[in-house]
Amino acid sequence: MSEVDQASFIKQLETIMIKEKIEDNIVIATLANGKTNPFTVEILKQIDEVVKKVNEDETLKGIVLTGEGRFFSSGFHLPMFLGFKNHDEAVDFFLHEEEVLINFLTCKKPVVSAINGHCAAAGLIFSMAADYRIAKFHEKIKIGMSEIKIGLALSIAQNEVMRFGLDTDKKYRDVMYFGKMMGVHQAKEMGIIDEVVNDDEELIRRAKEIVCLWIDTPNRPFINMKALLKKDTVERIRKNLAEGVWKEALHCFFKDDVRATLEFVQATMGG
Repeated sequence: MSEVDQASFIKQLETIMIKEKIEDNIVIATLANGKTNPFTVEILKQIDEVVKKVNEDETLKGIVLTGEGRFFSSGFHLPMFLGFKNHDEAVDFFLHEEEVLINFLTCKKPVVSAINGHCAAAGLIFSMAADYRIAKFHEKIKIGMSEIKIGLALSIAQNEVMRFGLDTDKKYRDVMYFGKMMGVHQAKEMGIIDEVVNDDEELIRRAKEIVCLWIDTPNRPFINMKALLKKDTVERIRKNLAEGVWKEALHCFFKDDVRATLEFVQATMGG
């Protein structure tokens, strides 16, 4: 391998933030981006590619999304938010993020979130966009949505995904307004997750089991059922995005108090 080819190969490896493998015709997509697996533009692109692959390949049954290490995901990469140069740049990012989230929400095949560790903010949003959520038990694992405490409102698609996943206005209120991080059993009681298992091996095994249970039926009626279930939510998201009012909220990223809070949170996470 020439020096140029080697440098290109190393650069390619550095940008692979989702590790993919196929087990039993199911894509196991593992978030692998440093210690806390934050969502970046590159991770969003790679998630979109996984969804497209699963939608187009009839042999693939679905997706299991999980994380590497002690985190599922801490949320969006905060330096990315702090690095927005202007309002237009923030709008461009969220236009892309919203489209990826919609595509993930509407993946034709079953999507199971296998929560292996701490799960917050965008990590929880993408988990709620999955069709089923399973968490590994560990007394230190925390799950929740603390955006309200750092001064950030959710985007249109993010908000609708949380409303859809939490099922009732009361659950939405209790999870979103209090912004509390909670253990896995309390998260199950709150309706955030569907099952709790004991270890990583059981986590992936059970996630694959759910995918197969739902898709391995004559004529795969799951695909049409899921599309109909998500139809109203997706139409509402697209309508509200088209109206454009949501863009005004993105000025928050340039407010001194919000930026100071984001910088503090990032510092406590070791970045």
